[in-house]
Amino acid sequence: MTQEKTSRLRGLKAHPWRWFAVALLVVVGAIFVDVRGTVTPAQPLLSAVLGQSAPIAWASPASDDATTATIQAVIQQANDAQQQAFAAQDPSVMKDTATSGYYNEMVQTNQDLVRGGVAAIKLLKLEWGPVTLTNATTASATTYETWQTTYADGTTDVSRDPNLYTLVLDQGAWKIQADDHPDLNGAGSSGQPAPGAGQAPTAPSGQVPPTSRVNPNSTDVSRNWSGYAATGGTYTSVSGTWTVPQSDGTVRFGSAATWIGIGGMSSRDLIQAGTQETSVGNGSVQYQAWIETLPQASHRVAFAVSPGDSVTVSITEATTNHWLISFTNNTTSATYQTTVTYSSSHSSAEWVQEAPSAGRGIVPLDNFGTVTFSAGSAVKDGQTESIAQVGGRPITMISSYGGALATPSALAADGGSFSVTYSTPATGTQPAAGQGTFPGQGRVRGQGGQPRTPFGGSRGNRLGGN
Repeated sequence: MTQEKTSRLRGLKAHPWRWFAVALLVVVGAIFVDVRGTVTPAQPLLSAVLGQSAPIAWASPASDDATTATIQAVIQQANDAQQQAFAAQDPSVMKDTATSGYYNEMVQTNQDLVRGGVAAIKLLKLEWGPVTLTNATTASATTYETWQTTYADGTTDVSRDPNLYTLVLDQGAWKIQADDHPDLNGAGSSGQPAPGAGQAPTAPSGQVPPTSRVNPNSTDVSRNWSGYAATGGTYTSVSGTWTVPQSDGTVRFGSAATWIGIGGMSSRDLIQAGTQETSVGNGSVQYQAWIETLPQASHRVAFAVSPGDSVTVSITEATTNHWLISFTNNTTSATYQTTVTYSSSHSSAEWVQEAPSAGRGIVPLDNFGTVTFSAGSAVKDGQTESIAQVGGRPITMISSYGGALATPSALAADGGSFSVTYSTPATGTQPAAGQGTFPGQGRVRGQGGQPRTPFGGSRGNRLGGN
């Protein structure tokens, strides 16, 4: 018997009332465990009675109603603060509910929204999932948030997304440290449908298909991707060549990104690189090249591109978790290379034309006309193969009404060439069976650039990149 245990027993003998207190707590604790099915904060009380100075580790759903209410109030206040900060263009109101790192991320998110042509954001509905205490200073909370985005041209977009907040106790106050999106198919981290999920269109069976499942009998659809993607196997390199499209300037505020990438189809990781054109109003169009590694925001690279330029981009894992990204402007002979460190699932390869996101949701797709890809290839299981050889499947970008926004052609005879063509969809029509109107409904593809709530704004964001 250790000296510490001997001392505690002596303390119990010297104070017989403690035996009664211990017995009472044991009985009460048993009742809590039996009824609640979880360990309760009674453990710290037992430690105090025994004279134990070190806290006992515990984790459970937030059984303290006051703590739960406090955490929920912080998240509600944070949502309100971001709306106020965006409207007033004064980010300081967001400081009270965010850690310093998260505050900086939110400042960048609001700036990106402005650059993306967003005029206003509004939280329409906040639904609560579980609030869980990881330990005495860390908690997580799940919400399902419906936001409305109003663009400068008067158009609006409404999206509903799950959010998994991480909060920390900072000098006695709960603050948001991070936010993640556990899935985009209307289910929470437990796999159960989100509150009110039945309000959105679902597949004929009434169940939302997993976003990672590919239907072998149909073309996949997405709210923001169009092109080709391949899954199955391990991908360590991807490359492609395309001609930077010329914006026709008919979309007052809009953007379109052309890229290649690895990951993101059935995983939350995605390393990607490409070019982008953004219409910022008054006929002005900006062209740039960029790199992105989710969940980090994209950043612009020192590689000049102009409409009509032929560009070749490749992403290759040179050594474990070290990726060489190369850009070549075949028109001007300019080149750019960099190496980034990134842990990838190696689960898929993509050749995509995208409507990018800007913090709150998908930016209107710029009228890019037609973009042509060629020499599309990937290294799958150690073998260099064309898009056709790796089993690439076409993805059509659809509007909220189910009409096609961007459609890929069939692969050419070389197996690595195709084109994506912009189209203006008819409005007022209903989605086809199995094609949902929100990400995760129907056979929606792609994690990169999916609509994000304000607190997930850095993900898939290529507007206003550094």
